[in-house]
Amino acid sequence: MTLPGQNRFGSETGDPLLLTPGPLTTSKAVKAAMLHDWGSRDPVFLALNRDILAWLPEIVAGGADYVAVPVQGSGTFAVEAMLTSLVPPGGRVLVLVNGAYGARARRILEIAHRASVVHQTPEDTPPDPPAVARLLAGDPAISHVFAVHCETTSGILNPLAEIASLAARHGRSLLVDAMSSFGALPLDAPALGCTAIAASANKCLEGVPGLAFVICEKRALVAAKGTATTLTLDLEDQWRALESTGQYRFTPPIHVIAALHRALEEFRAEDGVAGRGRRYAENCRVLTEGMRRLGFRPLLAGALQAPIIVTFHMPRDPQFIFQRFYDGLKARGFVIYPGKLTVAESFRIGCIGRIGPGDIRAALAAVEAVLAEMGVALPLPAAA
Repeated sequence: MTLPGQNRFGSETGDPLLLTPGPLTTSKAVKAAMLHDWGSRDPVFLALNRDILAWLPEIVAGGADYVAVPVQGSGTFAVEAMLTSLVPPGGRVLVLVNGAYGARARRILEIAHRASVVHQTPEDTPPDPPAVARLLAGDPAISHVFAVHCETTSGILNPLAEIASLAARHGRSLLVDAMSSFGALPLDAPALGCTAIAASANKCLEGVPGLAFVICEKRALVAAKGTATTLTLDLEDQWRALESTGQYRFTPPIHVIAALHRALEEFRAEDGVAGRGRRYAENCRVLTEGMRRLGFRPLLAGALQAPIIVTFHMPRDPQFIFQRFYDGLKARGFVIYPGKLTVAESFRIGCIGRIGPGDIRAALAAVEAVLAEMGVALPLPAAA
């Protein structure tokens, strides 16, 4: 289904468009869904929640073997719930790190007193499958593999299918952080052999922050009884409560859940992953080509770039001051993201949210205008 105005959504509220990896620009209807108050036991709210929990596993072809377990909080809450609920005290996790979110997973395990071993590559380099294979073959104590599908530190798309194949071949459980890919890039949980996938309402599903979730194999949840290191992030306990009562153990973010319900209706109307992925891919193409014409250099080669957020090297022109650049774009209605790299000075521009290619073209025009205002000569000189 083609949405009206898909080429150019623009701001429906007068706020700047958020060209970030989330929180991001949402539709007016998603915002409006939060204008109602319900009690946490209200039948209307409970019906909304049931819909959401039924729809989420479908996005990753979960079938009857997988369930969605919601977690109140940001995406990191879901990642922590996944790791600390599903990795037992005697477990050991191979953590694949090429950015801040892989590093954060390792820190979660450290605090929870769960053993880990790290395979680390630079932020612009995917994990090395042969090295991963050697680690799995050489360390039989490894019980789980943790991978980030799209690492938003750089925007890199990691080779999840290859990683999943290695985990399956060596009989290890696969835990996936799909925070920035869920809903935009194809994921088939059974085919990949995923034990669990963590994601959030406020990324490619175009909801708002405050609710995350884990799509988990039922058998893994059953086996996880008593494993969790915390009460509030115990996935098995949360799942049991929802199964038996239809209610959360503790106060749910009702308005966020109502917004997610509306966002999922819009997602389904856009042909789900296929439709949303197409729009984001076109956003990414328009952005990358336009920035290249201005002389900006993307960090990643095309094959590594996910259509979620693009990292650009900082220009060397002495007239370019990032804060002025940021402020100038915001004044023109666009909010971008600072860089988070250690390998290079950079900034990031997102391709996701309720935006279309026309919005990206408008943002490119704003970039050109701000650079002219700053006295930066275009096109930027090629890097040495």
